[in-house]
Parts: sequence; C-alpha cells; structure tokens
Amino acid sequence: MPVQVRQLDTAASDFEAEFAKLRHWSEEADHAIEERVAAILADVKTRGDAAVLECTNRFDGMAAASVAALELTRDELKAAFDAITPAQRSALESAARRVRSYHERQLEACGRSWQYRDEDGTLLGQKVTPLDRVGIYVPGGKAAYPSSVLMNAIPAQVAGVGEIVMVVPTPKGERNALVLAAAYVAGVHRAFTVGGAQAVGALAYGTATIPAVDKITGPGNAYVASAKRRVFGQVGIDMIAGPSEILVLADGTTPADWVAMDLFSQAEHDELAQSILLSPDAAYLAEVRASIDRLIGEMPRQAVIRASLEGRGALILTRSMEEACEISNRIAPEHLEVSSDAPEKWEQLLRHAGAIFLGAFTSESLGDYCAGPNHVLPTSGTARFSSPLGVYDFQKRSSLIQVSEAGAHILGPIAAELAYGEGLQGHARAAEMRLSKKA
Repeated sequence: MPVQVRQLDTAASDFEAEFAKLRHWSEEADHAIEERVAAILADVKTRGDAAVLECTNRFDGMAAASVAALELTRDELKAAFDAITPAQRSALESAARRVRSYHERQLEACGRSWQYRDEDGTLLGQKVTPLDRVGIYVPGGKAAYPSSVLMNAIPAQVAGVGEIVMVVPTPKGERNALVLAAAYVAGVHRAFTVGGAQAVGALAYGTATIPAVDKITGPGNAYVASAKRRVFGQVGIDMIAGPSEILVLADGTTPADWVAMDLFSQAEHDELAQSILLSPDAAYLAEVRASIDRLIGEMPRQAVIRASLEGRGALILTRSMEEACEISNRIAPEHLEVSSDAPEKWEQLLRHAGAIFLGAFTSESLGDYCAGPNHVLPTSGTARFSSPLGVYDFQKRSSLIQVSEAGAHILGPIAAELAYGEGLQGHARAAEMRLSKKA
C-alpha cells in the first residue's frame, strides 16, 4: 500500500495555507498529564525518597526496597562495559572520543575567561566557571539511548562540572548494558535507575539519596518535558524538546533511496516526528516517493514511519534551490540535510537549523551517533533563537569589574547623572563618594 505523503507546490495558490497546516504542532501537554506531573512533583518535594520510590515501583514495575538500591555503582557500570561485545566497546569509545574532541574545541573557542584594562586602568572582563552539579536524563522506555548519555555527559565533563548525576528508567528492572557502558565511558559520577517526572523532581529538589542539581539536561516523554518545564527556575534546563524533525534540501543529485531512508531515520522515532523534502525537481520527488513505497516494507518500525510520514511529512516542489533555502529558514528544522553536489553554495543561504549536514554522504544518523557535534538540538522552530547543547550549557559567566581611582573619576559622574535621573539617590551618592576620598 503506497504511503500517502502529502505533496505541496510553492507555485500553487493554496501553498501558504497548506504549508501552515504542515508546520502546525501543538506542544501543549495533555491536561491530564500536566495535573499528574504537578502532583508527582509536589509529592517528591514533600516526601522525597518515599515518593520517588513509590512512583518508580508503580510506573516502572520495580520492587526496590529503597532509592539507595536504585543507585548504580561505578563497578556495575564497569561490569556493563566489560560485558558488551568488543565491537560495541570500540564503537562507544570511538564515538566518545569524537564527541569529546569536538566539545574541547568548543571550550577553546567560547568557554574561556577573559579580561582587559582600559586606558584609565579599569579592569573589565568575564569569568567562566562550570556548574557544580548537573543531572542528565536518559530516556529508557520505548528504546535505549547510549548516544544520549555521551551527548549529555561528555560536554558537561569537558566543561569541568564537578558532579554528573544520571537518571534512567529501567522498566521492570531491565537494565540496558550499552547505556550503562556509555555512562562508564562518559565519566558519569552517580547513576540512578529512576525515570519520569519523579526523577526530574528528585534532581530539582533533592532527596535524602538523590542530590539536587543546578541544571537538568536530556530528552524524555511528555511527563518528563512537563516536569522540566515546571521545575525551571528551581534549576536550569536545556530545552523543552518537541518531536524529532528532519528537512532535506535536494537538488536531485543524491540517490533517491538514500534520501528516502534519511526521511525514515526521523520518522521512525515516533508518529509525531516530521520528515520534509524540498526540491525544485518534480521528477526527483517522484523518484523519492517511489523509493519510500518500495523501502518501507523492509523497516521493522514501518507502522510508526507510515503514521509519521502521512501525518506530518511532506514532499515540497519549489521553484528553485534558493526558494527551498528560504522555506527551510522559515521552518528552522532540528536536522537539515543539504543533499547536493555543491552543498557549500546553499549553506551560505541557511540561517536557522539545529544542525546542518552538508553533502550526499553526510547522513543525519552520523550526527546522531558519532560525528562529534551534539545531537541534542532545538526543535519546533526554536532553532531561530536557540542552539545545540554544548559546553556553554554547563558553564556560567560572571562579569569582572575593577575600577581604578582614575576610572572612578571618569565613570562616577556618568553613573551619578543617570542615577539621579532615575530617582535613585543611593546609587548616585555611592558613585559620588569615590570622587572625593581615597579608599
């Protein structure tokens, strides 16, 4: 049965209306979820470990006697690493090495303190310090994500975070060896087999067993997203992630099967994921559609892929590659593939995307696992104003100011004048006092 992917044409009179429908996605959580999450967080804040244990045993089908029993020791993480296959160990270590190398370069570029003195001797600058403790949430319900461990823990480690606390659900007590091995490779300090809203609450408020953190990062289901939204302010968070997205700009030079599989790579995440192809070549769009219909039968998650493509996917015929780039900027996708024999030409026109994958051989899946840049990316158009997870998310900046006596005589009158204008005499007089008397 053919996959009923909608096809749009930018030259059609109804394109804008149909395009608006395609882009629409409500990020509002179900009201029942919001109420349940609020109750769980309030319970964790009040009862701590008891609430975390009760929720974990109920929702994950566990039978733990205490939250302490849910903590994984470093020896258990090492045992998981030793137990996986040599090929898996090699893949984990290679991916971790590339992710670490990329984020070390990021640290050099933007994560250092700096200062200077101006002509009157006043010192000005910025002091960059790592967060003391962060919590990383690793999904563990429908699938296991060792790559998410690497992408969250390694930049935190590179940034110099003092303690990295991982939480991961283990439904019915089934631990994924690759996830635990990834925690070992990435240098996670403490790990708990706790998930859901109760894990977010425990990290935000702290319990007798699980320490409170300064920031929580990592994706999760609707309960986790709702909980992160609610605890923001008590702790920092990275972002509220929506469904996964891929947008492919294709000039028709890449094999159609490759592009079809790239669309599948995001559609297989869940039914709300979005896969869009933009191309000025109508014949090529037809080739990709044929590839979709032929290849979907080979996919183990074909039901999810079909639902995603038919519900939120699209093949869009554009007047030109330039117009395709303009539309891409309007969408601001999480993953953006420039599937062209001249990707650098089009990259110059692209302003908004979580990650940009250049050229036919750069499949989005390489970025998900081992290329090096972070795979935690802004979704739902938020790439217009936000960035991938990085070293900078695990640091904070303090301004440095040291005013010399000469500088006080230059800056004092300016500050006093503005302060009097705002009606803040204390501010003004504090500045003026430095004009008449030395320290």
